[in-house]
Amino acid sequence: MARKYYVCRKCKRFTHERECPNCKIKDLSASWKGLAIINDPEGSEIAQVLQIKTGGSYALFVD
Repeated sequence: MARKYYVCRKCKRFTHERECPNCKIKDLSASWKGLAIINDPEGSEIAQVLQIKTGGSYALFVD
C-alpha cells in the first residue's frame, strides 16, 4: 500500500507524518496542486519567490 502524502498549510512542505517537520504544526491537507523540489534554497530563484529556506518537496497550492 502506498503511503499518503500530506502538505503543511503554513509552509506547504510535504510529509508522511501527521505533523510538519518544518513548522511543527498539525494543520495538514491531503489536497494540493503543483510540486517544487528545492535542493539548494539559497541559490534557487523559485525558493526565493516561494520564501523557502529549507530544502525539500513543496506544494505550489494547498486546498
